[in-house]
Amino acid sequence: MSQLRIETLSLDEWGAALPSSGTEVFHTPAVLAAIDEHFDGEMHLFGVFKGQEPVALFPTFVRRNPLGRVVVSPPPSMAIPYIGPVMMPNSPKQSAYESVNREFADLVVEELGIRSNRTFVRLLCSPAYLDPRPFEWTGFAVKPSFTYRLDLGGRSLDEIQAQFSSSLRREIRQARELDITIADEGLDGARVVYDDVVSRYDEQDEPFGMPWEFVESLVENLGDRCRVYVARDPDGEYLSGMIVPFSAEVGYFWLGGARGEYDGVSINSLLHWTIIEDIVEDEALASVTKYDLVGANTERLCNYKSKFGGELVPYYVVESTGVGMNLAKRTYQLLNKGSERIATK
Repeated sequence: MSQLRIETLSLDEWGAALPSSGTEVFHTPAVLAAIDEHFDGEMHLFGVFKGQEPVALFPTFVRRNPLGRVVVSPPPSMAIPYIGPVMMPNSPKQSAYESVNREFADLVVEELGIRSNRTFVRLLCSPAYLDPRPFEWTGFAVKPSFTYRLDLGGRSLDEIQAQFSSSLRREIRQARELDITIADEGLDGARVVYDDVVSRYDEQDEPFGMPWEFVESLVENLGDRCRVYVARDPDGEYLSGMIVPFSAEVGYFWLGGARGEYDGVSINSLLHWTIIEDIVEDEALASVTKYDLVGANTERLCNYKSKFGGELVPYYVVESTGVGMNLAKRTYQLLNKGSERIATK
C-alpha cells in the first residue's frame, strides 16, 4: 500500500504548501490564478502528502472535446515555457527522492485517468524536475528541451559582461551612447509590448493566440514581482519592450523583444542588459540570482541568445505516444504556436 496520498487543493492551500524557493514563477498562486481565469478548461491543483507533510505538487489543466481529453501542464497558447511537478521529498537521500517520485507519478496517472487512449497528455516540466523516468516507465514519451540561464549570483557586472560575445558587448555599448530611455511602465507598458508582439506575428502571418486579458491578469497579480521594461527614442516613441516576471530566484524574458533596432543599433540587447543590471544591483531583487532567456530550441533564436554566455539548461517534455495521439498532438501544436520568443535581432 502506498505511503502517500493525493489531494485536490484550493489555490490558497496550494500557496501554503508551495516552497519559498526552488520553484518557477509559473508555479505561484498569482500566475495560476491568471491561468485559471482565462483557460478554457479546468485547472486541477494536486498535492501529494506523506502524513500531513506535502512531498509533491502538480498543477494540471484539462480540456474536454468530443474526441476525448487533453491534459496539459502548462496550457497552450499562454507562452508559459514550463510548470510541471514540484518535488519536495522529506529526505535528502536519492533513494527517498526516487521512491517519492515513482509513487507521485503513479498517483497522478491514476487520479487523472491519463492511461486512456482518449486522453492526450503533454507536460513541460520545469528545469528543477530532474527525473521524469517514472512517466517513461508508465508508457509516456520523454524528451529533453532546453533554455539558457545566466548565473548572476555573486558576480559583478564586469564579470557578467566578460562572458558575452564581443558583438553583443559592442551592441550594448553603441546603444548606451544613443539618447534612449528605458523605464518600467507597468500595466500600460505591458499593453504596448503585447500589441507590438501581436503586430509582429501578424506581419509574419503567424498565429498568436494568447489573449491580452491573460497578460493583464498576470502582470496585475504579480505586482512588484513583474516589471515591464520599455525603450523609447528621444521623442518618446516606442522602440521595444520586455515583460519580465520574477520568482524568488529567477527573472524570465517572458514576452516582448519583437522589434528592436534604432539608428542601426540593437535596442533589445540594451533591454536585456538593463534587466541584468537590475537583478545585480536592485535590493528589491536581492534574492534573484538567475536570468532565464526562455527557450533554446529554435536555431535562429539560439544564434542570438547564446551570445550571453548562459548555461544551457535542460528540461523535460512528457507526452502521450501512439498513432491515435497524432491528431491531438497536431491540434495542441497549433494552439501553442508562438510559445518561443520571436528572434530579438
